[in-house]
Amino acid sequence: MKLQDLFKLDGKVALITGGGRGIGKFIATGLAEAGADVVITSRKLENLEKVAGDIEKDFSVKALPVKCDVSKEEDIDNLLSVVKEHFPRIDILVNNAGATWGAPTLKFPLERWDQLFNVNVRGVWMLTQKVANLMKEQGGGNVINVSSVMGFRGSDELSHPAVAYNSTKAAINLLTMNLAVKLAPYNIRVNAIAPGFFRTDMMAFIEKPEFKAALDMTMEKIPLQRIGDIDDMKGVAVFLASEASSYMTGHILLNDGGFLAK
Repeated sequence: MKLQDLFKLDGKVALITGGGRGIGKFIATGLAEAGADVVITSRKLENLEKVAGDIEKDFSVKALPVKCDVSKEEDIDNLLSVVKEHFPRIDILVNNAGATWGAPTLKFPLERWDQLFNVNVRGVWMLTQKVANLMKEQGGGNVINVSSVMGFRGSDELSHPAVAYNSTKAAINLLTMNLAVKLAPYNIRVNAIAPGFFRTDMMAFIEKPEFKAALDMTMEKIPLQRIGDIDDMKGVAVFLASEASSYMTGHILLNDGGFLAK
């Protein structure tokens, strides 16, 4: 296979959760640009419709927006029912939908802890199990989980007062490795991307004037001295989604500007 063909996704169907903004939007855009039809989901249909329209206009692929809360099994079942009406298969699943909540560690509310695990871990597991069964029937597939550099380390209270978040992403890292082993017999690869600080709605607060101290602290820890943006995510996602990474499974790929290395 020629090198350029290794990265093509023509004829593939990709399902991206949390695809209406931020990293999910970056990934959906990259996969579409590489030739895949995409299904994008989130809890807010308005954002999805805008992204889907832009993707179809820019890349001449199909883009299907579907409202879905991945913490609710009935929403997941409805999502897969809608996808089945429009596409014969799901080749690529990107588990990107996630939540965070900031509060002082010693006062962090239990209901928010449960909410984060319901979305960031339980939701990923529910959707992956259902899609993996479809992938098994069709002869294989590719799962990409979106973890975080925070799944490998602790974080200081000033720049990241979200104690539950790190724990959910650590769980995703191990779930990725475990599922890679268990699903390999069905020709299903499972990898993860662990982003550092990216320019998304979730991280927008850190560039506000009142959080200058937190931004300065963060930038001091990033060797490349910048926050990631769309082009920094598209290539990594296409690599893991394509035949270019066909011998990789169970890997968590850091995409963090060197943050964890320092």
